[in-house]
Amino acid sequence: MLLVVGVYIVAGNLVNGVGGATKSLAKGSVPAAYSAVVQKWGNLCPAINPALLAAQLYQESGFNPNAKSAAAAEGIAQFIPGTWATHGIDGNGDGVKNVWDPQDAIPSAASYDCQLASYVKDVPGNLTENMLASYNAGSYAVIKYGGVPPYKETQNYVKTITTLEKSFAAPVTRVDPSKQAAGAIDYAQKKLGTPYLWGGDGTAQDNGRFDCSGLTKAAYESVGITLPRVANDQYNAGPHPRRNELLPGDLVFFSKDPTDSRAIHHVGIYVGGGYMIDAPRTGAVIRFDPIDTGEYFGATRVTEDGAKALPTTV
Repeated sequence: MLLVVGVYIVAGNLVNGVGGATKSLAKGSVPAAYSAVVQKWGNLCPAINPALLAAQLYQESGFNPNAKSAAAAEGIAQFIPGTWATHGIDGNGDGVKNVWDPQDAIPSAASYDCQLASYVKDVPGNLTENMLASYNAGSYAVIKYGGVPPYKETQNYVKTITTLEKSFAAPVTRVDPSKQAAGAIDYAQKKLGTPYLWGGDGTAQDNGRFDCSGLTKAAYESVGITLPRVANDQYNAGPHPRRNELLPGDLVFFSKDPTDSRAIHHVGIYVGGGYMIDAPRTGAVIRFDPIDTGEYFGATRVTEDGAKALPTTV
């Protein structure tokens, strides 16, 4: 949730254009309606990048432009009214600053991040981490402690966003394999032939049956990694290897919309040779299926830190 922080409450002046280092978003990691504005405004200043901005938006609202919290935080970037009044900008130039319009709220979030970064630019350490700490604990605390303050909540917040960032960034090098991948495959193989059950988690109440994301969740839970319940959130549990970089244990995802990870409707566990183990649909059993279909969306190499960083609800 975006809060008015620290003792530096000033109206920001938007600098025309964008700057900072370009960092491409992973394919479809941000809904198509917002990807261009996230890519553009995510380069507003050196402290942020598009993947980091995407991670914040996902953490705050799951890219829901109509989100509203119990604390009255509003919109895709979860501004509270007082912060919006001070830091909201007219990102799309239509003459209106609308917290419910992602074309205003996303640029406002980037602008606010960069303003926080300007407050702590002379503090030792990593500028992005100090900016995120300011976002959570206030700029004064960051300045006082000479970096990320020794508050567990703030330290966790910084680690969460910087870890989630990896899930939204297009990989530039080969992604290291997960140590738990073999155990997850072993679990899934033992479930071959089990009937599918919509919403099934494999519990006694479900008679040991699963749906697609219930199977992948249980497989990784067997090796100590807790994934979200639904497939489109599981996509954010780590970085995204390319098709020619897939390794056994990677989660593979399918969608009717190749531009939007929020539209993912199916997931399986890759086992090699172009095949996955999955729980396909009602009336079928857990089985091997080819991954190279017209709806193949992409893959995630699950990491323990990546899974831990995911919000419990979005």
